[in-house]
Amino acid sequence: MDNDSSSRIVEELRGWIASAPPGSRLPSNRALVARHSASPVTVQRAMRILATQGLVDSRPGVGTFVRAVRTARPLDYGWQTAALRTQPSHATLHSSAMRTAPNGTIALHSGYPDRELLPERLVRNALARAARSDAALSRSPISGLPELQSWFANELGNVTPVGVTPPTASDVIVLPGSQSGLSSVFRTLVGTGQPLLVESPTYWGAILAAAQSGVSVIPVPSGPAGPDPDELARAFEETGARAFYAQPNYANPTGAQWSATLAEEVLDVVRHHRAFLIEDDWAHDFGIDSDATPVAAHDDAGHVVYLRSLTKGVSPSIRVAALIARGPARERILADRAAESMYVSGLLQAAALDVVTQPGWQNHLRNLRQQLRARRDLLITSISEHVPQAHLDNVPKGGLNLWARLPDQTNLQQLVRDCEAEGVLVAPGTEWFPAEPTGPFIRLNYSGANPGAFPQGARTIGQALAQQKRA
Repeated sequence: MDNDSSSRIVEELRGWIASAPPGSRLPSNRALVARHSASPVTVQRAMRILATQGLVDSRPGVGTFVRAVRTARPLDYGWQTAALRTQPSHATLHSSAMRTAPNGTIALHSGYPDRELLPERLVRNALARAARSDAALSRSPISGLPELQSWFANELGNVTPVGVTPPTASDVIVLPGSQSGLSSVFRTLVGTGQPLLVESPTYWGAILAAAQSGVSVIPVPSGPAGPDPDELARAFEETGARAFYAQPNYANPTGAQWSATLAEEVLDVVRHHRAFLIEDDWAHDFGIDSDATPVAAHDDAGHVVYLRSLTKGVSPSIRVAALIARGPARERILADRAAESMYVSGLLQAAALDVVTQPGWQNHLRNLRQQLRARRDLLITSISEHVPQAHLDNVPKGGLNLWARLPDQTNLQQLVRDCEAEGVLVAPGTEWFPAEPTGPFIRLNYSGANPGAFPQGARTIGQALAQQKRA
């Protein structure tokens, strides 16, 4: 009954407010109680409803008044045009791999493993323990928790051959994800306007980090087996570059893994030119038919700056990575990191260390290898059956992706749009080329959600290609 009464009061007052000038005073609550034979609580409820709807303003001790209607004023940010000047060419560079997939889509575009491939129980338990530890309330050292530094150093030291001095914990800098590490390395070891050699194609995030650092990117062609050492040497000689960014293990996007011979030849070229090899070992934990063998394990003269991330393998929410560098290069990078972010969350470092030192971590990696193999093979079979026009130069021995070449006449952007219209997201290969692409490629992630939909996803790609051929 009270609710009905308050509704009637609201409706009557709304009609009165509609014709009243702004600032008009409403009848007092006492007058409304008498007029509607309602309780004071009912009248107060009605006034709250009107205030919530933005129709009245209440002034305690004075009364309730019709709110003045404010005319919407368009916001003017024109002054920023002059302040910002010309937009940098890299400012709009975004990767389709970072798009969030709507429900019901077949997500072949993503750069991250599906949740079922993550050590969820280990992560949850580790976060709970970290929250109860001192790490939850204390500041981490700039270079990282000593225990985590030691773990990263030992991981590389365990595969260092006899005769090569393994890294120590003091060579390690813990990072809030490897992307920030790339930016620091490019800024400090290459420098604004200076040349940086990169494999082509290569990780889109490295291209972005280089552009934001003002570095001049010089592509070096790289195929299913990696780069040609002679081409790399020629690029060093022609450009005067002092750094080469590469992914020797399960490269993104091609999935290429360098042979031991190629790794040694590339390292010889880098040494000869007294340069740095910036080794991105992002997929270290995603071996399928082989194990990742870091080039950094064969260098103790400071030529290799080594990056390894735990973000994709542990959890996207635990953005923890590490950089291993020796000599003055490490000190320069550390100074840049201190200016950039001061330190990495001790809570996340403690959780990451907890996960990778649990007995269940190795069990998880063994199971992950089997799951990735099954997914990779299913996607390859689906592409072979439904997209016979696509060519796979390489069956990756690890990593998360297939790199497929499409017919030369393919309209890649139209293909991506047509597939998306049918609920299939694919990543156009143009994003992985630092210069003009050498052909129409797509990158397909086999670690995403719902592998049972791979055949349907491949069928959609095949149909979109066939439609282009008929048009």
